[in-house]
Amino acid sequence: MKHTVPVVAKDGVVLRVHLQGDPAGPAVVQLSGGPGYVAYLADTEWCRPAFVITPEARGVGGSAGNAHDLAQAIADLEDVRNHLALDTWAVVGHSWGADLGLFYALAHPERVRVLVHVCGRGVQNDRDWSAAYHAAKDNDVSPAGDPFPYPYSTEVHAALLRSWRQWIKRPQLWREIAGCSARVIVVVAGDDIRPSWPNAQLAEALPCAEFVVVPDAHHDFWAAPGQAWCEQVQRRAVEVQADRPSGP
Repeated sequence: MKHTVPVVAKDGVVLRVHLQGDPAGPAVVQLSGGPGYVAYLADTEWCRPAFVITPEARGVGGSAGNAHDLAQAIADLEDVRNHLALDTWAVVGHSWGADLGLFYALAHPERVRVLVHVCGRGVQNDRDWSAAYHAAKDNDVSPAGDPFPYPYSTEVHAALLRSWRQWIKRPQLWREIAGCSARVIVVVAGDDIRPSWPNAQLAEALPCAEFVVVPDAHHDFWAAPGQAWCEQVQRRAVEVQADRPSGP
């Protein structure tokens, strides 16, 4: 059964959070992409028993607030986790949500049982990557719909992109990645128009990571028919949790 709850962040902003599944099951937080898109992963059906948490970013959808930076986005996730009284959770991030999940795991590795980093951009702003992406974009057809059918906040989108570009230029970034204790599964779609090499590099740099390519899958394969999302993402988010203790 799906329902929504309000979560009050430390600064008083009220965030809307979608919940589904059994609260006694493995806790999984889903981070949708964009940045600034509504929480489209709330539409996914879970074929694995779990307590699934899908927050809407501040300033987006039913959440109050406005444009904010990456540090605030990470703090909001901690406020959601604390509100739900969870010691740890699995993190599933798609696209921008994968990048947010990575920075959350770097900031709070003790809270992350596993990060399933799906179709992220990686920690680069490379011209060759962008050129390849934009060259293929006009001919891209998404399982979620063409054009992508979900609204987003232009202000939140712009602010988070600016903040992300600052974060990836920090001198200590790769040292933080190399020292990250969280388990990470880096998943890329075989038919994604986004070049996969930054994700392969990320998986190589993380000390406890694996790199998974899902053949014949599109960037938005969460919306495609079939079992690929369930088997490659949901299964990994739930089953891997048995490998780690329940507390921080």
